[in-house]
Amino acid sequence: MVRIPKSDNPRIVIIGGGFAGIKLVKKLKNLPVQIVLFDRNNYHTFQPLLYQVATAGLEPDSIADPLRKQLEPVKNFFFRMAEVYSVDPLANTIKTEIGELSYDYLVIATGSKTNYFGNESIMDHAFPLKQIPQALDLRSHILQNFESATISENDKEKASRMNIAIVGGGPTGVEVAGALGELKKSILPKDYPELDFKNMNITLLEGTSRLLNGMSESASNRAIKYLKKFDVHVKLNTLVTSYDGHSAQLNNGETIETHTLIWAAGVQGNYPLGLPEESIVKSRLKVDRTNKLIGSENIYAIGDIATMTTEEYPNGHPMLAQVAIQQGRLLAENFKRLLHGKEPKLFEYNDKGSMATIGRNKAVADLPGNIRLGGLIAWLLWMFVHLISIIGFRNKIIVFSNWVWNYFTYDKGTRLIIRRFVPKKQKLKNEAV
Repeated sequence: MVRIPKSDNPRIVIIGGGFAGIKLVKKLKNLPVQIVLFDRNNYHTFQPLLYQVATAGLEPDSIADPLRKQLEPVKNFFFRMAEVYSVDPLANTIKTEIGELSYDYLVIATGSKTNYFGNESIMDHAFPLKQIPQALDLRSHILQNFESATISENDKEKASRMNIAIVGGGPTGVEVAGALGELKKSILPKDYPELDFKNMNITLLEGTSRLLNGMSESASNRAIKYLKKFDVHVKLNTLVTSYDGHSAQLNNGETIETHTLIWAAGVQGNYPLGLPEESIVKSRLKVDRTNKLIGSENIYAIGDIATMTTEEYPNGHPMLAQVAIQQGRLLAENFKRLLHGKEPKLFEYNDKGSMATIGRNKAVADLPGNIRLGGLIAWLLWMFVHLISIIGFRNKIIVFSNWVWNYFTYDKGTRLIIRRFVPKKQKLKNEAV
């Protein structure tokens, strides 16, 4: 059994310390309940800026903050760093790597994980970008490739190590491509003067007819225009069918020679085993308008893992931080209403708009009221919104100072290979030897 003190108050167990989980815990702090939070890490990650860690713009500790530190003012709160394996809805218990624990109410806020759509070759060789260790692996891998390119005598091998392909034209893919374009244009040529950067190709691949499908047509067109200024090649209606770590095969018959393929093409729900089958829809958990799991009376799901069907959102809400935060806030209010015998409120998403940055002075923003912004104004707005959203005052100061330094010096000071990245298959080979 997980060691948690007994309490006369209802126990609310929350799985996941992301945006939704943290907001829920903070809003529950004054209620007569016992709160237990599980997460496989002891920190919260500000995922919107993961790509900047991967492209040497920020260090990982500037976008992460310890969960215990963030939530220490909350009374009757307990944190346990452990992975949750399964749920037993009949017994009202969860099974974790450190034992079992009973609950009165369970909240699943486990977010999403990378979806490779069953393509094992891509799963084995591509680089996902959902966690800090993955961002650090990608950063080291890219820099190691340039170090290898400087000593390679084979022109084809040299070009392959310099080339980078990004799969997925959503905000993550667009932002990664723009950041890499900035590196190619202003920074890497100074670090590696012996390399000819005319031979470096950055390619962004999108399977549909336009970029940023969740945003306006105007944002999509502007994104393509900005990416071209950073010498990024955009290929629409293009899928990767296979990748062996050196060559990416495309559905149009083309081949891209690259040692680096970044996968930003899709995500899927990341939930524990044991939940009712009727509550699982397309790898996400189906909930009602109060975020209660379909088929359950005391299990809830919030954030990316939850899909709530409404007239305005027939396929569920977008998997955005604002949705998670708003659902966490409302669920806390509904727990308060539940304890006082009141009817719960229904969730209504307040869409505050969408943004994506492509690089220095270049961003796109779709705001309420059909306001479409681009260029410097959108870029400054993007910076402001992300800066105030980062958890922790220290992190805000560090990120802001890094951005100011990068802007005026055209330099990204975290081009460090802290740990050498070793591909999965090479690791297995080394272990066998």
